[in-house]
Amino acid sequence: MNWFNTSAILAAAYLAVFLESHLGGLRLLLGAQIDLLPALMAYVALTSGLTTVVLLAVCGGFWFDSLSANPLGTTVVPLYVAGALIHYHRGLILREQWIARFATAFAACAAVPFLSVLLMLTMGAEPLLGYGSLWQWVVMATGGCATTPIWYLLLDRLNHALSYPAQTEPGFRPDRDIKRGH
Repeated sequence: MNWFNTSAILAAAYLAVFLESHLGGLRLLLGAQIDLLPALMAYVALTSGLTTVVLLAVCGGFWFDSLSANPLGTTVVPLYVAGALIHYHRGLILREQWIARFATAFAACAAVPFLSVLLMLTMGAEPLLGYGSLWQWVVMATGGCATTPIWYLLLDRLNHALSYPAQTEPGFRPDRDIKRGH
């Protein structure tokens, strides 16, 4: 696991939660808040290890819940479920294809709010639900999905610029003579 990559992802999650809570112009225009964490979770689940998925779910979920009206911890489980499912099936997902990235991020952006509301209803909380909730859910899913290229460009470029490239050559030189026998 690359600790620099994990630190950069957690810093991006912190910045995303901060921007979501302090920039309200788009929320007032669309009538819904765009959630950036599920798209980031989709990126992390496709490119990083399970430890990074768990760290993002716990830290990002608690940061998001501390600045929203959600009970503390309700976003942690849905983020983890989305990330773990994507991470588990990432061998089947064409990670280099943009359409696969969008579809994965859209699924995560649609599942996390739905699971959060389901978890709140299970805990006995009474979230405001109505026909407008469907509009908010659609805006959250498509808006979060639209941020997917930003996560890939920003974090891939940062990881590529500040980490060592993987060594691809074999452990021995092909022009080396090997003496067999005496």
